[in-house]
Amino acid sequence: MPMYHIRSKSRVDTEVDLPTCMYKLPNIHGQQNRCEDQGHQKWEVDPEVKALQARQDEIMQKLYELEAVVSGLAKTVSTPDADLDALSISQSPYNSALSDPLDLDGLLGQAGDCGTIRDIVINANPAQPPLSLLVLHSMLCRRYSVLSSIHVHSSISAVPPSLLGCFGPLYTNGCRRQRFQLIFTLIWKDVPRVELKFNVPSMCAVEGEGNVARFLYRLLLAPSKDPVLATVMDNWVDTAVFQLAEGGAREQKAVVQALNMALTKDPWLAGPTLSLADILCACWLMQTGTASVVPSNVQKWLKSCENSGHFCHALSLMIN
Repeated sequence: MPMYHIRSKSRVDTEVDLPTCMYKLPNIHGQQNRCEDQGHQKWEVDPEVKALQARQDEIMQKLYELEAVVSGLAKTVSTPDADLDALSISQSPYNSALSDPLDLDGLLGQAGDCGTIRDIVINANPAQPPLSLLVLHSMLCRRYSVLSSIHVHSSISAVPPSLLGCFGPLYTNGCRRQRFQLIFTLIWKDVPRVELKFNVPSMCAVEGEGNVARFLYRLLLAPSKDPVLATVMDNWVDTAVFQLAEGGAREQKAVVQALNMALTKDPWLAGPTLSLADILCACWLMQTGTASVVPSNVQKWLKSCENSGHFCHALSLMIN
């Protein structure tokens, strides 16, 4: 119960008319919309305008593909001597890099020095097997006596049988390691990228499939004495790594077109025979699934790679 009561001085049921706007103007939108609707009904797209739009779309598509190619080249070209005239450089015969003999002892040292064994250990992720390394391993086995082995790291729970036998038949007898020129060990391990370790104390690990492939290819062939040929090969290797392996569908399509143009003149990408450029480009075309839909020149080149005899283990992985 209240302490005191005060009589109301105003009526609560009084209605107050509040304004909804400051001022009013005539609505002109309704009439304008009716005129526009009538205009849209009468207006049709001119055939020349359609053709111009189609031509513009085609030009823009070509510009996107060109942009992808330039973007890939920008990742690979970083030399201050890019303006150097290649014609002014004395060049050796075109196939010198592919015919020079290579002394493994001179490159890696005598195998008997201090009991040293040329042991190459590669860590690779089974989720993305490095097909190019299988090809290079096959080439190394044809040139040197190689003791190969495959192991599974504890970071991997299971590995398909095809990966455990990706080197083909291995030596199962108790052979002495000193009898072989190279010891090649592949370990399936949970690593972000391919790693190579060699038994040189002052040498750090080599990372990335492209860099590991360059190291192994260096054991097969002497460095090219032709700077133009070496540049072409490095360019294709970087194109395979940065655009085919890591690029999108647009970049991969641009690389396929560049391959088709390059293969119209020569049967191989860098030189008269199979090279590292062909190995990496072909392997990544197969691994990304792009090899199934390629122009005729690229198809013929891929068939030549298969017929070389070095892609057998890589192809078996793709089939399985």
